[in-house]
Amino acid sequence: MQIRADAADAAEYRAAGWWGDDTIGSRVRRWAAERPDVVAFVSGDTRFTWAQYDATADGIARTLLAGEPGGGERVAVLMPDGPGVHAAFVGVERAGLVVVGIGHRAGDREIAHLLTLTGARTLVTVAEHRGRSAAQLVADLAGLGAAIDRVVLVDVDGAVLDAGAPTGASVAVVDRPFAAPDPDALFLLNSTSGTTGLPKCVMHTQNRWFYFHQLAALAGDFGDDEVFFSAIPAPFGFGLWTGHFTPGILGCPTVVMDHFDADAALDLIERERVTVLCCVSTQFIMMLNANAERPRDLSSLRSMFTGGEAVPFERAAAFEDVTGAKVLQFYGSNETGALSYTTVHDDRGHRFGTAGRIIDDMKVRLLDPETLLDVAAGEHRGQPACKGPAVCLGYWGDDGANKKLFTDDGWMLMGDIVEIDDDGYLSVVGRTSDFIIRGGKNISAPAVEAELATHPDVAMVAAVPFPDPVFGERVCAYVEPRVGAEITLEGLVAHLAGRGVSREWYPERLVVVEELPRSSGGKVAKGDLREDAKRRAAELVVEGE
Repeated sequence: MQIRADAADAAEYRAAGWWGDDTIGSRVRRWAAERPDVVAFVSGDTRFTWAQYDATADGIARTLLAGEPGGGERVAVLMPDGPGVHAAFVGVERAGLVVVGIGHRAGDREIAHLLTLTGARTLVTVAEHRGRSAAQLVADLAGLGAAIDRVVLVDVDGAVLDAGAPTGASVAVVDRPFAAPDPDALFLLNSTSGTTGLPKCVMHTQNRWFYFHQLAALAGDFGDDEVFFSAIPAPFGFGLWTGHFTPGILGCPTVVMDHFDADAALDLIERERVTVLCCVSTQFIMMLNANAERPRDLSSLRSMFTGGEAVPFERAAAFEDVTGAKVLQFYGSNETGALSYTTVHDDRGHRFGTAGRIIDDMKVRLLDPETLLDVAAGEHRGQPACKGPAVCLGYWGDDGANKKLFTDDGWMLMGDIVEIDDDGYLSVVGRTSDFIIRGGKNISAPAVEAELATHPDVAMVAAVPFPDPVFGERVCAYVEPRVGAEITLEGLVAHLAGRGVSREWYPERLVVVEELPRSSGGKVAKGDLREDAKRRAAELVVEGE
């Protein structure tokens, strides 16, 4: 049985004009007919046209159908970012199958878990995955319990190299009609890109992202001449709308990279005259630092969408001053889509000091995080819940996780504590799971990070709890310094004192690193840092400190 959005919700959203009947596959087909030689993707020196996009997706679809898979079968796609991964997504869509999008940087245990959880037994990938042959990759995954029956090898642009016949099946390409587009049906599963434990799989329809596109177009006031740069891995929510959906809906070119590098990204922005940059906060700060060392002409930029981490006021302001682009963000998650957003029409205070105005269509409620009941009338702080056209279908095969994701009356929860002011602007004041609890006092790790990031010698920073026998936890700062800078704990504390920051927020441990670890989604891997802090604390106990 095919998994689809609730029929009543779908009818309501269509009547409101939020949902429609298009898919990215149908849009690509349209652009291939109307503008076949216009560039769809730029990857290094490669220029991939709409006609190539369309034909390559068809080739992948026909190859998959040659194995006679049943409707609803999951197909794992494990590819570096580039034109090919998007062609693969469309090819799986046209074959009437479901994409299991796996980040190219995912570790073997995560890949094996996602394959096993989703039941995906066909893998679309490149001949060499991060230094290993596809055959060795499959063997290594088998050692972790993942069963793969068929491997379809493609090049980075999506051209089929080996159809990988399943046992007893013919791979003769058959020319038959593709599946009818169904934007209300499950089309993709992706991971939560969590930094601890094994990830959950989020179920996506296309229409939730077509609605999200409408919000993005309003936020950025997009024209018909936009050039996108998506620095986010394609399988993740931020990467989906910035690299797969919005450019595909608009029919505009998108610059992509198989591996993010700040200097190379800046060179591409300058060369391709990019107008819309999409990246997590870590990435735009890296670009700002790199541009300070070797300035480029970034005057083509009109907007920069960021998120995934706290947006530091000073760095965002500096980016705007350097480029002239407006720094924008959505507040939401892979699961909820968007609850609030900033737009080019908001003033700088609201764009950097808040997460934007609440989206009325998403019917946001504030709940008491302990009882999950509505906060009292007149209260402005709580855990947000929502129900609207941007939400996902829930988690695949995980009833326990779905019970935590939804309230008993069917509203989807965020894992944050927020405040909403009288004008409808939302501010994140902490996460239900990202606090450092020192002596019984909850300290918001993102808030500490935002303050430490204002130090002129700090390039990147993450704050995590450091186990302590007296206070329970202390604030530990992991700092990536700017080139040539020296960071000391005393210097950080003096800087915060000069800013009037509460003493409880002062870091009591400092670890200087060359580079902060990243999760497969590109964010700082806080889980890895928490484990490292526990290890360091245990070593101190052994040493008697």
